[in-house]
Amino acid sequence: MKDKIVLNGNDFLLENLIDIARNNVGIKISVDSESRINKARELINKWVRDGEKIYGVTTGFGALSEVTISYEDTEKLQKKILLSHAAGIGKHMEADVVRAMMALRVNDFCRGNSGLRLETIEMLARLLNEGIVPAVPEKGSVGASGDLVPMAHLALALIGEGEAFVDGKKMTGAQALRKKIIKPLVLSAGEGLALINGTQFMIALGCLALHDALNLCKHADIAASMSLETLMGTRTAFDPRIHKARPHRGQIKAADNMLRITENSEIISSHQDCSTVQDAYTLRCSPQVHGASWDTFHYVDKVVKVEMNSSTENPLIFTESEEFLSGGNFHGQPLALACDFLSIAIAELANISERRIERLVNPQLSGLPAFLVEDGGLNSGFMIAQYVAASLVSENKVLAHPASVDSIPTSANKEDHVSMGAFAARKCRDIVANTEEVIAIELLCAAQGIDLFTNIKAGDGTLAAYEIIRSKVDYMKEDRILSVDITKVKELLRDGSIVKAVEDKVGELY
Repeated sequence: MKDKIVLNGNDFLLENLIDIARNNVGIKISVDSESRINKARELINKWVRDGEKIYGVTTGFGALSEVTISYEDTEKLQKKILLSHAAGIGKHMEADVVRAMMALRVNDFCRGNSGLRLETIEMLARLLNEGIVPAVPEKGSVGASGDLVPMAHLALALIGEGEAFVDGKKMTGAQALRKKIIKPLVLSAGEGLALINGTQFMIALGCLALHDALNLCKHADIAASMSLETLMGTRTAFDPRIHKARPHRGQIKAADNMLRITENSEIISSHQDCSTVQDAYTLRCSPQVHGASWDTFHYVDKVVKVEMNSSTENPLIFTESEEFLSGGNFHGQPLALACDFLSIAIAELANISERRIERLVNPQLSGLPAFLVEDGGLNSGFMIAQYVAASLVSENKVLAHPASVDSIPTSANKEDHVSMGAFAARKCRDIVANTEEVIAIELLCAAQGIDLFTNIKAGDGTLAAYEIIRSKVDYMKEDRILSVDITKVKELLRDGSIVKAVEDKVGELY
């Protein structure tokens, strides 16, 4: 069991978030953060007592920001904002997304700019550590004043409202707290708005999609290498001299990966003197295509690292000067653009993979038995696997249309430009899931193709990938239910087994 991850608002890493979201690692607040949080709260209490006009603390919200709330009603206001903003619809988000939201929100608060009480932030951390997962609907955020709707559903659990999951079972928020012997929180001045006014829904989705995309990038290089061998391609296109002449970082790393994966291939050396001059683009240009996606992922990584360690609520409290300032750090535009870019880059991995699948199953392009199966006609082999890949790639093309180019005014035109970052992040994750399936299909088809080369050894990395696939999925001699095989390979892809097997043979892939 890993130790709890200490959050301080400044150096939260993607790998930390994955441990919390998917491996159930807990969190705790740093001592320095406690001091910052308490100082900011003392200022809030002072300003409320002094009758200062502070947005969302002593005023209404959005277009109602000019309405002053009496001192007596400030606490009532905080509960009402959670109830009124919990208007989300659609299916509930997966537990890993919600746990990521909770951890990211606590880390934001650890910076000491929110004005929340320490006990409120500790309560949110406790819910996460106790395994309470608030029920957060997927739809409703426009990604402008933060992710108001999903964050409101998340925050309801703190006050024993809404719904939550405990051990996978859905119950009311009150029941979830009782099950873990936790007393519902009574919110104080300014806490309702501070809890919901942030970008943690879209950044949680974006972080998880980015992590999975980086994993896919290595698998794309492995799958392309296997297809290259099966299709009797050449390694010449991976010569480092070619890529130093156009030194994009991702392109160089992809070419190096594929060169090492196919090292010592008897299949490739067996046809060195053939008449083929150049391979098809899906083989020859795979470093250029995969590498461009990899470069995109690392641009998004930079955006994500900044956002993970930022203050995204409004107003912000600055204890050094004892000021509160209203601004727009909740606006999701940086994330909307990054997630749209990420979506396009992931979709391209699926796009080129599906074209390699077509080459593998098409006897006019591969020189192999039709659809990679014996007794074609009686058996359909991998014919429909390519159909499935094509359908997913086509779906990705629709989903890859950028959400960030859209905007629709909200809150009586007070919020007159919105980012649509939440939708950008949601569809990005859908594209990742589709692309995992496509690359799993390519790995499955390429393994089948390698079996057709009797007594000729594949490259070092290619053979390692083939062997781990064959440890879970047998050679297809005659037709069987393909979805079972695809799922098994996808599980190997997700748990890292294929990459580990390859890296054990050829060294770390970039």
